[in-house]
Amino acid sequence: MYTLSDLIAPLGLARWQQADCWPGAIIDGIAHYPSSPSQALHCPIDGASHGDLLPASAVEVKASVGCASVAFEAWRCVPAPRRGELVRHIGEAVRARKRVLAQLITLETGKIASEAEGEVQEWIDICDYALGLSRQLYGLTIASERPQHRLLEQWHPLGVVGVISAFNFPIAVWAWNAMLALVCGNAVVWKPSEKTPLTALAATALVLDTLRDFADAPAGLVQLVQGNASVGLHLARDPHVTLVSATGSVTMGRAVAQAVAARLGRSLLELGGNNAAIVTPNADLELAARAIVFAAAGTCGQRCTSLRRLLVHEEVADALQEKLVTAYQHLSVGDPRQPTTLIGPLIDAAALARMQAVLIQAHKEGGHLLCGGSPVRAGGHVPAGGHYVHPALLAMPEQTDVVHEETFAPILYLMRYERLDDAIALNNAVSQGLSSAIFTTDLREAGVFIGPAGSDCGLANVNVGTSGAEIGGAFGGEKNTGGGRESGSDAWKNYMRRATNTLNDGNALPLAQGIRFGPA
Repeated sequence: MYTLSDLIAPLGLARWQQADCWPGAIIDGIAHYPSSPSQALHCPIDGASHGDLLPASAVEVKASVGCASVAFEAWRCVPAPRRGELVRHIGEAVRARKRVLAQLITLETGKIASEAEGEVQEWIDICDYALGLSRQLYGLTIASERPQHRLLEQWHPLGVVGVISAFNFPIAVWAWNAMLALVCGNAVVWKPSEKTPLTALAATALVLDTLRDFADAPAGLVQLVQGNASVGLHLARDPHVTLVSATGSVTMGRAVAQAVAARLGRSLLELGGNNAAIVTPNADLELAARAIVFAAAGTCGQRCTSLRRLLVHEEVADALQEKLVTAYQHLSVGDPRQPTTLIGPLIDAAALARMQAVLIQAHKEGGHLLCGGSPVRAGGHVPAGGHYVHPALLAMPEQTDVVHEETFAPILYLMRYERLDDAIALNNAVSQGLSSAIFTTDLREAGVFIGPAGSDCGLANVNVGTSGAEIGGAFGGEKNTGGGRESGSDAWKNYMRRATNTLNDGNALPLAQGIRFGPA
C-alpha cells in the first residue's frame, strides 16, 4: 500500500520539501515559503499528515503575474506549431509518470485508481488535441464591399491566463486550460485548490522540467500560487491577468466574476451542476441502471457532473428503483488504493456533515430513504481517519427546496413523472445548467430532449450518463454554471484575442456604406 513518501522522489517533489513544509508559490521555477500561517494537509483516505502548506500572499501573487507577463511578451512571438511542440513534450512526460501522478491524485482526493488514471489521461489527451490545434488557429477572409479591399480576421495570443481549479479534478481542469493557453501563445498562473496542493506541485515540477529543456520557452511561462480563496481573489483582481478561468462553486464564481468585471477583464466560469437524467417508458433499463449508478455514486458524488436528480416515468419507476437499490447495496466502499473498491471517501469532515444535514432536510420535505446515506464504520478495507459513506438513494414526492441545491456528495433523488414535457420542465427548473441525460429508445423523445425546447444544459446526452465528457467537445454549462466552455471544439478562442484587419490594395480611398467626404 503506497503512501506519500513513496511518491515524493518519482514526482520530483523532494526539491520543494523543507522540514515537512510545502511552498505556497513557484515563481520563475523558484519555491517561495511565505511567513503566513501554515495550513495542515491531511490525506482523505486515513487522515495521515501530508505536512503543512505555507500559502502565498498578495506579494507572491503580484510577483508571479509580473514574471508571467514578461514571459508572455516573448512566447507570443514563437510560431504556434512550435508552441504545440512544447505541449507535445509535456504530454510525453505525463505519459511517463501517469501511474505515480494518479497515485498522488488518489492520496489527495480519495479517487479510486481507475478514475485517477483517467484524470491523468485527460491531461495526455488535451496535449494531443492542443498539438493538432497548433496548426489550426485559423481566422477568416471576408469579402469587402469596397473595390480592391479585403477584410481579414486573425487570432492573436491574449496575455496572462489565470487558472483557478477545484479539488475534485486537481490536474484535468488545469490541463484543459493550461495546455490550450500555452499553445495559443499565453503565459499561465495557476491557483489550485488548497485541498490538493501536492498534485499541483507535482504537475508544475513536470512542466518546469520540460520547459527547461525546450529552447524557445522563456523563463516564467508557467507559475503556481497556492492557498485559500484570498489567493484566488488577488489573482482575479490583478489588471495584468487578461483572462481568469475559474472552476468551483457558484459562490466562488460570483466572487471571481465580480472582481474581474470590476476591472473589465475576461472570466471563463465552470461552476455548480445539479444534473438530472430522464428515464422514459421506452428506455433500456439495464443500460440506464448501469449509467445511473456510476454517474451518481462515482467519485463519491464529488463531480460537477454527478447525477443528482433522477426523473423516472411512472410505468418503469418501480422496476428501475429495484435495480438501483440492488446495485447500491453491492457497491464496495473503502480504501481507494484497494483494487476492489468502487467508492472512496468524501474529501473531508465538512463534506460528510453537509451530506448528513441535507439528508435530514430531505426527510423533512417528504423524502424516503431507499438505501444508503449512513457513514461507514472503520474496519477491513475501510481505514480509520477517513470520511466514508454509503451512497444514498431517496424517493422524493416532488422537486422540493433541498433538491434544488447542489450537494457535493453521493445523494440521488428519485422522482416520478407522467409526461415527457413535465420531466423536461423539471430538468430545467433548477438554477444550474451543466449536464443532463435522457434514456430512451424512441428517436422522437431523444430529438425533443436535445432540441431547442428540450434540456437547457450545456451538456445534453442520450443513453449516456451525465458524467464523463470527452475532451473533443466543448465542456461547460448555462445559468449558474457560468456559461464558460473549456477543452475541445472552438474553446481555444477564449484564450486568444480577435483582430479584424482591412487591407487596401489600390490607390483609391472609397469609404464604406457609400459615404462621401470632400468636394462633390
